[in-house]
Amino acid sequence: METRKVQVTGGSTYTVSLPKEWATDNEVAAGSVVEFHSEEDLLLVTPHDDEGRTEGRMDVTGLTTDHELTRAVMTMYVSGFDAIVLETDRMTASQRRAIRDASQRLVGLEVIEERPNAMVLQDLLDSSELSIQNAVTRMRLVSLTMLEDAVEAFVEDDDALANDVIERDDDVDRLWYLTSRVLRQVLRNPTAATEIGFDRETCFDLQSTARQLERIADHATKIAELALETGEIPEAAAESLRELRREAAQVPETSMDAILADDSDEAVERATEARSQIGTVTERSRAIDAEIHEYDAELAQTLGLVTDSLSRTADYGGNIAESALQMAAPSP
Repeated sequence: METRKVQVTGGSTYTVSLPKEWATDNEVAAGSVVEFHSEEDLLLVTPHDDEGRTEGRMDVTGLTTDHELTRAVMTMYVSGFDAIVLETDRMTASQRRAIRDASQRLVGLEVIEERPNAMVLQDLLDSSELSIQNAVTRMRLVSLTMLEDAVEAFVEDDDALANDVIERDDDVDRLWYLTSRVLRQVLRNPTAATEIGFDRETCFDLQSTARQLERIADHATKIAELALETGEIPEAAAESLRELRREAAQVPETSMDAILADDSDEAVERATEARSQIGTVTERSRAIDAEIHEYDAELAQTLGLVTDSLSRTADYGGNIAESALQMAAPSP
């Protein structure tokens, strides 16, 4: 760490010198323009970027499967590049198809150019138009609705509803990748935090919340997939699962109220309430585990998997409550 002495020039202007090594590494010289970003008692200095947009390139020659190419696109997207150039000696039709499909699963990303040896994708969203809070709020609605519908599909043996739940998981994933991209942007570029309207700590907490909601959606998808493999179940088991779902979903619901609360006292109250609700879910899960031993082994195992997914939903809600408490805590 280096220190500098603040000086006053002209009677009212505070000046401080920049470390030479930092200036050299960032190509800052006499006449260069730098940006100042204030975050409470912090003042961040960054070189001014006239272009403002970044381009990332990746050689995808050795990537041939849909999974590999999808991961490549998503990695570049989450990394925060505004333009993504995927290059190879000769782009095959299957590679082009996989890249197009991957771009459609990400918010704001479009294929803008295709060449014999490359595809160019661009993020068409303006950072100032992004709202990480709105994305997380949307994830809350979709993931918890998915969970309710998944349990209903399981107990009612409704394959159409189960397939609908599985399809909706893509919507949650799109929002999850968006929140991850926003976090990367604000960590790397303080200007992005100013445009988005949230400081970096808040973006981190919201992205952590989004991760928990994405996991809830994954478990809803898992229950829906089990619904496709399972026929009718006893009514007693159906009612127990419905009740467990209601109690489990209440934990992330209450936790999200805490995350989005404007008042810190209210946030602490709601987060504490959410954490206390986990015990009820745990007791209900244990009761169901005891009940399912009455059924045949295959059905008991399936019911156990559904019970576990619902129990984990409450745990993820507890993690959201922890984030809410951290957001409400006073700054040191």
